[in-house]
Amino acid sequence: MGNFKEDIALVEAIVLDVDGVMTDGGIIPTPDGDFIRRYDAKDGYAIASALREGLKVFVISGGRGRMLENRLTMLGVTRMYLNCMDKVATINEIIAEYDLRPEQLLYMGDDIPDLECMRIVGVPVCPADAVMEVIEASRYVSEFNGGHGAVRDIVEQVMRAKGIWARNLKGVLGLSCEISCDK
Repeated sequence: MGNFKEDIALVEAIVLDVDGVMTDGGIIPTPDGDFIRRYDAKDGYAIASALREGLKVFVISGGRGRMLENRLTMLGVTRMYLNCMDKVATINEIIAEYDLRPEQLLYMGDDIPDLECMRIVGVPVCPADAVMEVIEASRYVSEFNGGHGAVRDIVEQVMRAKGIWARNLKGVLGLSCEISCDK
């Protein structure tokens, strides 16, 4: 491990937990067994930007649900491991399958189930409101809480360190907008 800014420039893959990282951790169960979660649009923009610029983004979460899958798909995330009860095995699979070195992975977690993964990767980070054990294991603690800009904070830092932030000034999916008016 060297200088944090130099190390984040080496990141090729960003691994995110969902509840407490991409969301504030609150869930509302629906009658059909799904869950309603609140997401920060700026976090979503950063994830979509990272994918557009060629970074790999993985989501590993014990969370599940059609609405969660839809949100990730809307952002362009294709590598999602949901309802995952063995995050360590999944991280090791990702490293092997994508021929990555641990120092090329950034993992953002917020709670005890994330700790072992954070010990494997080169750049473990967390939101400001993570549990103390995760804060202690992190190389960087965002000033933002989970679901309130923590993902944007770290993704933007990685992309700036790589010189690819705001290189493509397009919307979330890189599409142009059409103006329409109903009169």
